[in-house]
Order: sequence, then C-alpha cells, then structure tokens
Amino acid sequence: MIEIGAQAHLSHPRDRVWRALTDPHLLARWFTETGTVTQTAGGLLLHTAGLPGFTAAVDAQVTERREPELLVLRCQEGDRRTLLTCTITPTAEGCQLTVRETTEPGTWSTEDRDRRERYYQQALTGRLPAILDWLAFQQVDLRRAVGRPTAQLPVIAPADDTRAATRRRVALIAAAAVAALAAGAAVWALLPGTPEHTAGPDPLLAPPGAVTPTSRPPRATPGSRSTRGAEPTTARPSRTRTATPPPTRTGATPATAAVTARYETTATRIFGYTGEVALDNAGATTARNWTVVLTLSDGGRVSRATGADWRQDGRSVTFTGAPVPAGRSRTFTFDVRDPDPRAKAPEGCTVGDDPCAGL
Repeated sequence: MIEIGAQAHLSHPRDRVWRALTDPHLLARWFTETGTVTQTAGGLLLHTAGLPGFTAAVDAQVTERREPELLVLRCQEGDRRTLLTCTITPTAEGCQLTVRETTEPGTWSTEDRDRRERYYQQALTGRLPAILDWLAFQQVDLRRAVGRPTAQLPVIAPADDTRAATRRRVALIAAAAVAALAAGAAVWALLPGTPEHTAGPDPLLAPPGAVTPTSRPPRATPGSRSTRGAEPTTARPSRTRTATPPPTRTGATPATAAVTARYETTATRIFGYTGEVALDNAGATTARNWTVVLTLSDGGRVSRATGADWRQDGRSVTFTGAPVPAGRSRTFTFDVRDPDPRAKAPEGCTVGDDPCAGL
C-alpha cells in the first residue's frame, strides 16, 4: 500500500472550498473535466488521461459525503485502485484541505508518483486559490439600491450639510463598484477557458497538493531603512596613524562559481504567484554551500517553500539547501502572497553574487 498525502491552507470558508471541489463547472477550471456514469449511482468519470502522473481516465464512485467536511471516493485507473479521502477543517484564517490517496492494491512508479504530486501541488496552490478568489468577488453586492446591501460603506458627514453627505456617499459607492468590477475582471482573466462537459449531479473530487508551510518569520516593516548616525564631535583624533584593516564581508557563504540559477514563475493568482529556481552545477566538485537571495516587492511574503530552507527579512528572502553534486541540478519552489495584483515575479534574484537567468 502506497499513500500520497497533502495539505492546503486556504483563506476561504469551508462552504466555498466545498463548492470548488464538487461543482463540475469549477472543477474543470482548476483540475480536470468530469462526466457522470449513469450505470452506477454516484459514478463519475475524471478525464485525467494525459495529465502529469496519470496514465488513464479515472472511474470514481462517491462512497461517503458529509457536506462541507468530508468526501470519500473509490477510484479505478486502469488496473490500479485507490481510495481518495478529502477532509475540510475550519481554521482561524479560513480552512485546511487535507487529502489522502492510498492504493488498494497496486502501486505507482517513483516517476509517476512524483509527477502526480507535482501536478496536485500546482493545482492546489495556483489554480484553486484563483477560483476561490473569483467566487469571493462574485459575492460582492453591486446593486446596493435594490434590497439590503451585503456591506455598508462608512460615511461620516457634518450634521448641517446633508447635500454634501449625499454626494460623498454616492461617490464612495461608485468607487467601490468600479474597484470590485476591476478586481473581478482581473480574476476572470486568470482562469482557463470554459471547457465542454457533461451535465450531471453535484460531484466530486479534491486532488492532493500543497505541502505544510514552513514556519513564518516575523514580518519586517515595509520600507524601513537603517539610518547612519552622526559621528561624535568630542572625540580627539590620535596623532599616530594606524593601519585600517580592509572591511570584511558578512553573511551567508556564496555559491561556487560553477553554480548558476534559473528562475521561472510556474503559477499565478490574484494576490501572489508560485516561483521555481533551478540550480545547475557545471563544475567538477560538489557545491556544498549555495545561497539564493530573492528581492520581493513591498508587502510580498513567502508562505511556503519546497526543496530548500528559507528565511525572510523585509523584502529579502534567503534560500539555502542540500549540496548540488557536480554535473547535476537541484530545484526548489516557493509561494508568495502579495497585496499588489501586478506582482507576478520577484524584483531580483541572485545566486552568490551572480544574477539568476529568467528575470
């Protein structure tokens, strides 16, 4: 028996995540198209043939369903049978999606298992959050003149100027409507095109994906800069000249000259992106110490990294990890949350003192 496990921490309520998992229209936008199998109660067909880590389409049957917390499916993929369990538990920031897939019996090759987990990870940390953000924008009430609004805008006006207060209230409502429409359009632009599908009862499936985030360092105040203090005027200079030692460089040990790095953005969403850095060692010896430093935009924060250790200080994020053997490569990925929807890549990337390719 082989088990694949994954967790995704999502800043959305459980009912919204449940809808993205079970609505075939939404599932086709972030994972794969689905169809129904009329011969079997609760039968589903997942069009996964050709996806990374999948060798054929998957026949699935829902065996247990407790909305919005549990979904269990028994899957048949060629001659391989698996049991897929999806659990959604509430958290202080939203909810946690936990996925367990086990073979019963059967197995995956190492390559298929790695490719499958990588596809799950990209789907859950890239496309699924974009769908959830889009659903959240749909719930903004733009018709405030009809019925009760979903949220009241705070308006403070002098008691003796009701006309001015009315004008300011109209201006605030108009500005909020334009901002919501622009944000909704940006989310929709990130989604793939509408696929063809077979209508049927409410499915389905939550594919595995994200890894448990590493501990987050305290966030430094954006824009803070060190200041150079004034030299004291009371110090009496020495009459004898002394040799001043050259300044020494501090910090992490730079990578060897043979190590180069390539950056690529592998997934984007409304407020963040997923990046990947590939390290290549063209030298004749193992690179035991390497350091990659990223410079994020103001407000950007790394929330998770796979394949490397990391620490963040303000906008600067330092990555270190296992040695890179001679003639080999090593890859690590990371997720960035950024309040600026235009930020889809770091502003800078270096390995040692050399810039990364791709930026």
